[in-house]
Amino acid sequence: MKNKDFTNGLRDGIPIALGYFSVSMAFGLTAAMLGFPVWSAVLISLTNVTSAGQAAAIQIMAHLGKLLEIAITTLIINMRYFLMSLSVSQKADSSMSVLKRMAVSFGITDEVFAVSMRRQKPLTASYMAGLSLLPVIGWTSGTFAGSIATNILPPEISAAMGIALYGMFIAIIIPPARDNKNVLFAVSLAIVAGFLFAYAPVLKNISSGWATIIITVAVSSFAATFMPVKEEGACDE
Repeated sequence: MKNKDFTNGLRDGIPIALGYFSVSMAFGLTAAMLGFPVWSAVLISLTNVTSAGQAAAIQIMAHLGKLLEIAITTLIINMRYFLMSLSVSQKADSSMSVLKRMAVSFGITDEVFAVSMRRQKPLTASYMAGLSLLPVIGWTSGTFAGSIATNILPPEISAAMGIALYGMFIAIIIPPARDNKNVLFAVSLAIVAGFLFAYAPVLKNISSGWATIIITVAVSSFAATFMPVKEEGACDE
């Protein structure tokens, strides 16, 4: 049974791994262009497996940001994984030990979470291990390929491909912003705040890491307070 669950997890993780490989190549290119050695970029991907958190962290590291700045930035950006892990734990097989649950939580990403939530059966440690294994390999190997590519490709092409990671972020926010006016407003507000922190005389001296922290907390708090998501089945009075 365990071997079958592991095999099913591997099968379900293949499309995630293929997508991660291409996206993490962009991260590898960006990291190499910022001066990170190949081994460093690969280690970051292997131990984090999070695109937005890694992208923010290497920018702070490249600009010699403080450790506290990096820690708080990545904590806020990756805080959604707390909720995802809690949801996964509710579907976990009752025999799964605490240590196995902790190991499973390492591989939780947006896509792994989505696939695991659609599974009708209880989530076993073997299935989650198989589901997470290939995506982690795909993410790490893609980073390695992207970092190596900077030594092969002409500088002009490497610089052009470096925007692929930011293109991925745009692709993530456009669909929900198009369908939900509240999301559109929150995204627009974050963009305006970003411009203020980049160009306003009073704010532009704040480091990019702290700017990210302030914008994320302020915009998300504002949206949660004044534009809360309605519960399913709730109706307007």
